[in-house]
Amino acid sequence: MSERRAQRALCLDDFEVMSRRHLPRPIFGYVAGATERNAALDDNARAYSEWGFQPRVLVDVSKRSPKATLFGREWAAPFGLAPMGMSALAAYRGDIVLTEAARAANVPAILSGSSLIRMEEVIAANPDAWFQAYLPGDSRRVEALVDRVARAGFGTLMLTVDTAVLPNRENNVRNGFSTPLKPSLRLLWDGMTHPEWSFMTFLRTWAKFGMPHFENSFAERGAPILARNVERDFTARDHLNWEHLALIRRRWTGRLMIKGVIHPDDAVRAREEGCDGVIVSNHGGRQLDGTTSPLRLLPAMRAAVGDFPLIVDGGIRRGTDILKALALGADFVLIGRPMLHAAAVAGRAGVDRAISLVKGELDRNMALLGVNSLAELGPHCLVRLAD
Repeated sequence: MSERRAQRALCLDDFEVMSRRHLPRPIFGYVAGATERNAALDDNARAYSEWGFQPRVLVDVSKRSPKATLFGREWAAPFGLAPMGMSALAAYRGDIVLTEAARAANVPAILSGSSLIRMEEVIAANPDAWFQAYLPGDSRRVEALVDRVARAGFGTLMLTVDTAVLPNRENNVRNGFSTPLKPSLRLLWDGMTHPEWSFMTFLRTWAKFGMPHFENSFAERGAPILARNVERDFTARDHLNWEHLALIRRRWTGRLMIKGVIHPDDAVRAREEGCDGVIVSNHGGRQLDGTTSPLRLLPAMRAAVGDFPLIVDGGIRRGTDILKALALGADFVLIGRPMLHAAAVAGRAGVDRAISLVKGELDRNMALLGVNSLAELGPHCLVRLAD
C-alpha cells in the first residue's frame, strides 16, 4: 500500500497534498506552516521563480552526472535531508525512516535536536548522519550535550543559531498545536477524523515504544510529546553569543557548522571562529517573518567568504531550484518539509520516492541546460527575471 501510494506522487508538491489529507490538522499545520503572515516562507519559494535559465544546445551531455563532493566526500547528488523537529510525530519512526532512506541513496541526513527518537538509535541506522543542535541556556548543558553527541558517534555537528527567542507562530495556536500537545476534545476529534495516522503512527508508536519524549534537546531526556501539565524546557537562548560557539569549537573535535546564517558578515565570522561551513537559512520562514530568502543572499555570501562551504535551504521543491542555488554560489542544498510529508504518507517508500524524483529531475534538467557536471554551473547560466 505504501509503495503504491508513493508512486502516485509525480513531484515533491504532491506529497504535501497527500499529507494534508493524512495528518490531523495540528500536525500538518506544524509541519507546513511558518510564522505570523508566512511572508518569509512564501518568499523562499518566490525567489526561485525570479531566475530563468539560459540553456546551451548541441552539447554532448551523455556523460552528465549530478554527483557532488562536500567535505571531501562524494555524494550521489548535491542535496541532503534537512533537520526536522518531531519527525516521528508526523511519520512512524520518522527519524529512522528519513536517515535510512538517505543512507541508501547516498545523500546526507541531519537529525534534529527536537527529535523524538534517541540519537544513539539514529546513528546506528546511519553512521554517516549529522546532528543538529539547539544550544542550551548555560555552558554546562552545552558541554554535556556536545559530549553526548560525540559519544554517540556523530562526526558532524550543526548548531542552529537563529532561535534567540520563540517566534510568533500564530498558525500553531489556531490549529491547536503545542509542545507538548495538550489533551483536549478538539485533539481527540482531530485524531478520530484521521484514523490511519492515529492507529498507524501515534498509537503504534505508543504501544511499541511508550510515550514519545523529546530525546535529544539536552544530554538528558526531555518532556513527553503529550501531557496536560508538563511544559517543554526551551531554556532562554537570548544571551547566547559567539563565545558559546568558541566554547563548542574548543570542545568538539569533529566537523562543525552553524545553521541560520543570513548576513555575509556572520558567515565571515563563522569561518574566522573555526567553523567548517555555514547553512544559509531563515529556518524555513519559521523564525523572524520577513527575513530575506537565502537564495537572494547567496551571491553576496559567496563573494564574502570565497571558497568556504555554503549550504542553502528553504523553498527548494524542484531539481531546477537546486541548479539555480548552485549556480548562484551554493555548494549543496537541504530539503526539509517535502521529505517529511513523504515519510508521513508512505513511510520509507515515500522518502525513497521523493529522493528518486529529485534525482530524476536533476538528471533531466542538467541535460536540458547543457551541462555535464555541477562544476559547470554559474551565474552565466541564469537570467534575472524580476527585481
